[in-house]
Amino acid sequence: MALQSDSTFVSWFRAAAPYFHAFRGRTFVIAFGGELVAEGKFVALAHDLNLLHSAGIRLVLVHGSRPQIEAQLRQRRTKSRYLNGLRITDAVALECVKEAVGLLRVEIDALLSQGLPNSPMAGAAINTVSGNFITAQPYGVRKGMDYQYTGSVRKVDAAAIRACLDAGNFVVVSNLGYSPTGEVFNCAMEDVAVGTAKALAADKLIYFADAPVQDARGRLVAEITAEEADRLLSRGKLTENTRLYLQHAVEAVRGGVARAHLVSHRVDGALLIELFTHKGSGSMVTADKLERLRPATIEDVGGILALIEPLEAEGTLVRRGRELLEREIARFYVVEHDGLIIGSAALYPLPSGKAAELAALVVRPESRGLGYGEKLLQHLSAEARRQGMRRLFVLTTQTAHWFIERGFTQTDVTSLPEARRSLYNLQRRSKVLVKAI
Repeated sequence: MALQSDSTFVSWFRAAAPYFHAFRGRTFVIAFGGELVAEGKFVALAHDLNLLHSAGIRLVLVHGSRPQIEAQLRQRRTKSRYLNGLRITDAVALECVKEAVGLLRVEIDALLSQGLPNSPMAGAAINTVSGNFITAQPYGVRKGMDYQYTGSVRKVDAAAIRACLDAGNFVVVSNLGYSPTGEVFNCAMEDVAVGTAKALAADKLIYFADAPVQDARGRLVAEITAEEADRLLSRGKLTENTRLYLQHAVEAVRGGVARAHLVSHRVDGALLIELFTHKGSGSMVTADKLERLRPATIEDVGGILALIEPLEAEGTLVRRGRELLEREIARFYVVEHDGLIIGSAALYPLPSGKAAELAALVVRPESRGLGYGEKLLQHLSAEARRQGMRRLFVLTTQTAHWFIERGFTQTDVTSLPEARRSLYNLQRRSKVLVKAI
């Protein structure tokens, strides 16, 4: 049992390694409501944030404070007033906002400062910085209602935030904004998060929502483009909370933020699952489609080697090595998902001029069974036809049935063109399959 557990851990860690490389030095804006702190969930999140920080990710935390404000209002026996989901902040409510944000900031600092031995924060040296990064203006009078001290984001001091990040600090941004005349405004956390992410040209904006995006059947929508999100928002049955965050996520990606995510604050570890697994835990919003199938370039050599080297080591694939792969890179095609190479294959025209060999078709283990191998096969078959080929050969030791299920027929070595037949490795005893294209 222990060996199986160790093997699972090693496999996961190897699968996560490319994400660590991809995320190092990147800027993530992570936004959450005051509910996470009020419900005691920020402790676990602090541990996960520490892991991201230790991986070299630059973190900006944007927090709301609605439940804390409500608690302050109850103490003053004052009722909240909302219109279209936005608080109408009068003078009393503003004092409650200031009090709530101050107490919340102290609590967040304390939770991010945990360093007990044998805990996930052991040895952590996290410094948090906050300040008047948000310049706000009055939300104004809308449909006859004066929102008073409710504000909207006018400007974000991106240079000051970057300086704090360059010093290795967490930056904590509240829902308070300040005017050049010294006034304080209560802003919506979602707007502050979008404004901050856009100003920083952040790599990711991550919202902790009640639930990620789901389709009409209640199934998770793991990836959605801004255009698809518009259609879903116009007719989809989304919770009010999810709808709010999805609208802001769309605004962010259209404003230059590379990716926006909605993850559930109800799922322990949802942030790590979303960031470090291909399947994820929430919904990722992008300006355009993430997946591309394209010809490989010399910059892809490292990613392709990471795919094929484990199979070369076990003898499933013929060993190529970096030098040979660099020479033959023009023969390769890759499937790229969100900047990560998850599949590759090569096409070698044979000397007869009417046939080609499909070689080194590989898909990352955690991405198998999702159709990527099929897409590579179809794409390279079409490319071979475009080049005037009539037959496609495959030599394989372990995946013959997979190709047979896709129209290949097993044949013998004598069917190969003479030049390729002379290179056949008798020790490997690869099965030869062919398909008319």
